[in-house]
Formats: sequence, structure tokens, C-alpha cells
Amino acid sequence: MSKYIPFTTEQKERAASVDLEEFLRRRGEKLITSGRDKRLASDHSITIRGCEWFDHATEQGGRAISFVKQFYGLNYPDAMSLLLGDDLGGSYPAAREKVPEPAKLFVLPPQSESMRRVYAYLLQKRCIDREILNAFVRKKLIYESCERSRDGTKKYHNAVFVGFDEHGVPRHGHKRGLYTMGQGYRGNIEGSDPRNSFHYLGGDDTLYVFEAPIDLLSYISLFTEGWQEHNYVACCGTSSIPVLEMLRQLPRLRQVYLCLDNDAAGHAASERMAKLLEERGISAERLVPQQKDWNDDLKAEQENKMERSELCQTFC
Repeated sequence: MSKYIPFTTEQKERAASVDLEEFLRRRGEKLITSGRDKRLASDHSITIRGCEWFDHATEQGGRAISFVKQFYGLNYPDAMSLLLGDDLGGSYPAAREKVPEPAKLFVLPPQSESMRRVYAYLLQKRCIDREILNAFVRKKLIYESCERSRDGTKKYHNAVFVGFDEHGVPRHGHKRGLYTMGQGYRGNIEGSDPRNSFHYLGGDDTLYVFEAPIDLLSYISLFTEGWQEHNYVACCGTSSIPVLEMLRQLPRLRQVYLCLDNDAAGHAASERMAKLLEERGISAERLVPQQKDWNDDLKAEQENKMERSELCQTFC
């Protein structure tokens, strides 16, 4: 049992105000830039900004003390002691005072002159079915961007997955880097409305829910029969907001298939979404990929087909 320490009001506020970015870096945690926030490399569902954090999988958040308690599994006195330093002298800096920021205007990046890179990436690297990709491109749901670096010396090409509102106005954009080496860039465009993330509406009474746009395309590539009739949404994360918006736009929905990743974050988000749906009288069923996600399943299927083809050529 931890020894009780009577913390002062000033110490409590100082601990709650610790800059979580600096705190985590000093403790060896790797952080990834995500718009104006930072994400934990070890858990992409958690974002931090200043002294505040939010877990998009559980839809919980708070300030530094609650983060340390949850992330490190500490009780209140131990979390306070860690944030204040061994001598309770405040060894970690306080986050800058939060200044209200004007709402970011959503603007899609400029289009590239061709779709060569995005087709090569999605067809060859990700094994997406060409006809499926063509269908989404024709609806202007996917395009290739060409953006200059801040100093204007370089050009970057990304796959852009566009989300439209019910009036056909683009409101959301998710970018995926097209470099095939290493961990490519991915993130939502600033000003994106989470209600209108990447989706396809076929009009029937079923909805398939995914974390990432490429998982959505991969699932359809695996199960192509009658896909145009169904509805699909990629949350671009694990938030329930896009799913609730689909319920609003599609009052006929009766069945939702939760196709999130086969990992801890995906399982937790699926349980949370299933509860929300069942409270609204919607049947929810979990579809779990055999690998980590549906693109891994698709690539494994393509590899198996190639192996069977090679064996047939050898022995048939």
C-alpha cells in the first residue's frame, strides 16, 4: 500500500498541468505527429495535446493525472509523485496555456496530373481489385494529390480518400503516403468533419464498419458479390461518430457488421460500438479478419493464389 501524501492544491494543479508530450519523451515513449496532436506509437488510439489526452477507442480522456493513472496503472499518490518528481519539486514543465484556436477551414489538397502512383500503390502494394478501385475513383472518392513541401523544394504524392456529406459536398479527407518503403504517412486533413469520413452508400439495410479506407477496399476486394448494394464506412480510427452519422442518414439500417482490426484497440472499439447500436435497436455482428486487418488477409489470399498457380504450372 502506498504511503498517503497530503498534496497541496498548488501541487495538484501543477501535476495536472504537466506537458504530456515532454513527459512521455523523457520517459522514452515514441510519439507520432497527427495534425495538431501527437499519437502514442504504442497505441494509436490515444492522442495528446498539452496536458490533455483522449483515447478514441474508449472515448475517454482528461488531464495529466488521469493519463498517468490509466496508462501506467498507478494509483493517485504514485501518479502525483511521478508527475511532480521524486522530490515533489516539479521536474516536468507545464503545458502552455490553452489558447482557443479558430476552426480550421477544410480544403482538399491539389490533384496530381495523373493517378499513376495511387493505382500502382493500391493495386500492386495493397492488392486492391482494379474494378473496385475504378468504381471508387469514378465517384471521386479517391484521387492522387500533389503537394509541395513548406519550403517549396519537394513534391509529395498521397492517396486521398474523400468523405462527402449527404449533399455531395466534400467534408473529410484521409491521406495515405504512396512511398512503398518504411512506415508511410497517414492522417486526416485538418478541418475534416469526423461525421463524414470515407464511405460508400449502396442503399440496402446493412452497414460494414472499418478502421481504415484501405481495409474497406480490401474487404470488398475479398467479397465482391453484390457489394454495390451494401453500405460501407471507414472511421479513419476507432471513433463511433461516423457510425452514428450513418444511422442518421440511413434510417433503413437493420444490421451492422463491425469489421475493425484484430487487435486490442479493434476489439475494444467493436464492443463499444455494439453496445451503442444495440441500445438503438440495431443488430451488430463482429467480423474479425484472420490476420491483423483485412488488407493483410487480402495480401495473404493473393499470395496463396500465386502459389497455387505456380504449382499448377509445375505439375499440371
